[in-house]
Amino acid sequence: MELKLLDAGSIYKGFEYPKEFLKIVHLGLTDFDFWYLMDYDQAEWRIKGLQERYPDRKLVPFARRDDNDDIVCFDIDRGGRVQKIHDFASAGWEQRKDYDSFWDWFREAIDEMIEEGEYDEI
Repeated sequence: MELKLLDAGSIYKGFEYPKEFLKIVHLGLTDFDFWYLMDYDQAEWRIKGLQERYPDRKLVPFARRDDNDDIVCFDIDRGGRVQKIHDFASAGWEQRKDYDSFWDWFREAIDEMIEEGEYDEI
């Protein structure tokens, strides 16, 4: 079953998910041990919270780390660059990392899974 995505284009006019992100969703690659892609409901809840907590930013959340409050978002004002945000931090302290592209974040998420993954659950 394909992940149902938030229609972020209705919130930020003209926004479209990058093709590389859509390919990962289409392939069903949604859980990377520590990170997972957010479904419609999770993303909807997060985007509303991001707008309240960081009103000067236009962020479209798409993945969450399950062991802390880090999320990754497409940054509307930065040409769709990917931002790692420590959600719920005070405004101005939320920024963790800036990635050039979705693939740059994806590689890091996969590397974390390989290097730090727990294999007891298999």
